[in-house]
Amino acid sequence: MPPIILTGVLSGEAAEGLLENISKLTANKVFGAVIAAVVCLVVIKILTKVTARALSRSKLDTPLQTLLRNLLKGVLWFITVIIVLGCLDIEVTSLVAVLSVVGLAFSLALQNFLSNMAGGMQLLASHPFKLGDFVDAGGCSGTVTEIGMFYTKLTTPDNKLVQLPNSTIVSANIINYSAQPTRRVELKVSASYDAPTDHVIALLKGMAADHPLALAEPEPAAHVDSYGDNAIGYVMRVWCANADYWTVYFDLMDGMKSAFDKAGIEMTYPHVNVHMIKE
Repeated sequence: MPPIILTGVLSGEAAEGLLENISKLTANKVFGAVIAAVVCLVVIKILTKVTARALSRSKLDTPLQTLLRNLLKGVLWFITVIIVLGCLDIEVTSLVAVLSVVGLAFSLALQNFLSNMAGGMQLLASHPFKLGDFVDAGGCSGTVTEIGMFYTKLTTPDNKLVQLPNSTIVSANIINYSAQPTRRVELKVSASYDAPTDHVIALLKGMAADHPLALAEPEPAAHVDSYGDNAIGYVMRVWCANADYWTVYFDLMDGMKSAFDKAGIEMTYPHVNVHMIKE
């Protein structure tokens, strides 16, 4: 028998079983079920309060605490329904069969929804970033403005709001630029082969050391990075506080050309020298 037809037959038989059991209810069974329901409600109220206090003392994020409380309530209510049905002598297997079919249909329909929720739980549990961090996640870069159960919102440097599904974020690499207190600025420049390398290195180190926001430790460094066809490549590395990264970066970039011109060092660019030979 095909699975779809089998599921329909199973659901029909389960429904008939439920209707037959309901027709056999008595006053004593109903009274016992009411007492059991009241006791279960009291237990649910006590357990939810105890759980809420325990979660409030934990270090879990508020959305994750809310999710755990709702999951606990759902489980307790399901157990309550099973107990009440048992008091009414209604076969629980029939209800389980119906719920299994409904649950399967919902799980297939809400597959993306559930994957985003699982991703949100993973983000809230692992803490790869927090509100206010500048991150590169899900192919987008921006400042984290909201971490939801299903979506995370980033504000890009040009003030665009990006809403990313949590399943997309957890399935890719996450770069958190704000996690560490310090950050290294790295700049690459080129200079003519006519300029002594020690002069260029000294100039770059001096520029980095003179910046008021540059850190003395680790010490600023400059080295030859490459030997190109038209110029020698140099790299400058200077450390600063994380919040000062872009200030230091643009200050050094803005002053690079004038510093080279003042020192008489040519910043070359690709060109071709043509030598004329006289016969």
